[in-house]
Amino acid sequence: MKSNDQPETITRTEVLPSLTTATIKRVQEGVAAAGDRSVREIIAKTLAGLEARHEGQMEPRVDAGIRRFVLRSLIHAIFRVRVENLEKIPQTSAIIAANHLHHLDPLLLLAEIPTQPHYYIVGDARTLYNKWWKRFILGFAGGVIPLARIWKEEIAVIQAAKAGRQDLTELAQTIEETVPTGGDIPTLRQIDRIVLGILAQGDGMILFPEGRLGNVEGKLHLPLKRGTVIYALRAGVPIVPIALIGTHDLCWGKELTVRVGEPLYFDQTNRPNRQEVDVALHKLQEAMQDLLPTDYQEPTGSKLLRHFLNHMLW
Repeated sequence: MKSNDQPETITRTEVLPSLTTATIKRVQEGVAAAGDRSVREIIAKTLAGLEARHEGQMEPRVDAGIRRFVLRSLIHAIFRVRVENLEKIPQTSAIIAANHLHHLDPLLLLAEIPTQPHYYIVGDARTLYNKWWKRFILGFAGGVIPLARIWKEEIAVIQAAKAGRQDLTELAQTIEETVPTGGDIPTLRQIDRIVLGILAQGDGMILFPEGRLGNVEGKLHLPLKRGTVIYALRAGVPIVPIALIGTHDLCWGKELTVRVGEPLYFDQTNRPNRQEVDVALHKLQEAMQDLLPTDYQEPTGSKLLRHFLNHMLW
């Protein structure tokens, strides 16, 4: 699951991935998912259910204890998991802010954090629903806010086509006609209403302020996105910084660490100004960096099921 902070259109100044055969294949699969009626319908149905919370209705979701038990059983059967300072997570509404190294990260967090409050995650809609078994599981479990947005790989295809890659012209045109950017005002406002509604009703959010998957253990992808602290300031809830360690390159039996930091509390404000956001974002960045290892060493030796485990949630 590719989880993110707020939907943002990738700018032309951001480093884009190389267009390898694997990258182009992933884009083709992503475009197919964007045009799949069943995927579009489940995104619309899920978002409508989440918005209905404002009217006192509860969207279908499995009990957090059951969700935690199932995920914990599966993850602990494959990896060795170490959790540090779990008691620092408050039992009230909060935002968990973690670094992001793998699609497994949100599942790992849901397997380890307390079940009260009930935590929701934000995920890329097409990565969430691109397989039938994912649609089935998520339809049962609930607790996910799907974002329909354009991928950086798709931006790379469009730019390459404009630069003269004629073999990518048709694919680029299909992307522009089919894939939503996720940066339009109605979409942003809908996500805002859902997230703030969840926090107002006493539940929690898991967000990844880097806004993308990192590729180096122990380092944050900077600058952090501002959405996490804006939500915390507007909702008046604490941010709990968490470091995930070891999830970048998975293999059977690897030790994964979930390290919890001290909650960060801020004064509530309905319309946070730039200075308030910048101060809060700086505190969050420092707190997350302090939790990350400075001398991480990747395990050596054979890495069983490495390819499968690193690609199973694509």
